[in-house]
Amino acid sequence: MTPSTAAPPAIDPYHELETKYLFGFTQGADIGAEGEQAVEFETTGSFRMRGGSFNAIEQEIELEGVPTQFFSYELSAHLLGQSVNYVEGVDRNYHDINFSGLSGEFRFALLDRGPGSPIGLTFNIEPEWSRVDDVSGALTRDFGTEFKIVADTELIPNRLYAAANLSYGLGYGREFGETKWQQGSDIGLTAAMAYRVAPTVTLGGEIQYYRTFDGFGMQSFVGNALYVGPTLHVQFTPKIMLAAAFSMQVAGHAAGEGRALDLTNFQRDLANLKLEFEF
Repeated sequence: MTPSTAAPPAIDPYHELETKYLFGFTQGADIGAEGEQAVEFETTGSFRMRGGSFNAIEQEIELEGVPTQFFSYELSAHLLGQSVNYVEGVDRNYHDINFSGLSGEFRFALLDRGPGSPIGLTFNIEPEWSRVDDVSGALTRDFGTEFKIVADTELIPNRLYAAANLSYGLGYGREFGETKWQQGSDIGLTAAMAYRVAPTVTLGGEIQYYRTFDGFGMQSFVGNALYVGPTLHVQFTPKIMLAAAFSMQVAGHAAGEGRALDLTNFQRDLANLKLEFEF
């Protein structure tokens, strides 16, 4: 018999990619493989508000785990640096860095994207305790929880992806020295697309819309904001990932104001950087 000379099938470099951090501020529905653990460093910046200069950078150190194929968790500690000068509604100028709180994220996989379902679906619960107000810098005692539905799909297998998030958040807190507790709520809708321009590099864009209210039940409208911006994801190795995003407010309105954009309740620019190491 003559030995076969057929060449082995070529290996597709565009292997399956986890979508959790593929879309910037918008999340993907993947929660990771069972048994995975990771340490993540996440930096979030927010810049520019009405009437002066506003710069805030929050640094999170996160421990992530995936105990089962249907559940993952993330536990985080927060450090917040702020530089604020002559911002409307803020009664002082200040420059400070503080330990600002703790948070968790618990993700429940409802649908796995695959041959049986073109859509991945995840439900998230994200509780947080904060001790520093993220605008005024005042010491506070704040408790909040965000509920989020995350959906994503592959428009072209392993090349073109899309995702959408719907969120509802509740907040309850007061500044130290005050006796009255304040209640607030917000809703958010984000959508994104991402395309792999190379096996390890994915570029995309996203749109984010937020509305904030006084009261738990969205009784009193406070303001809204619409953001757009680009995203980047780099998978350096199977266990090291970098994701980045930048968004600019392009439309918005604060209650009782006739000015363009809502720079009273929201910042003009948002930036996010994540670096993850699995082990």
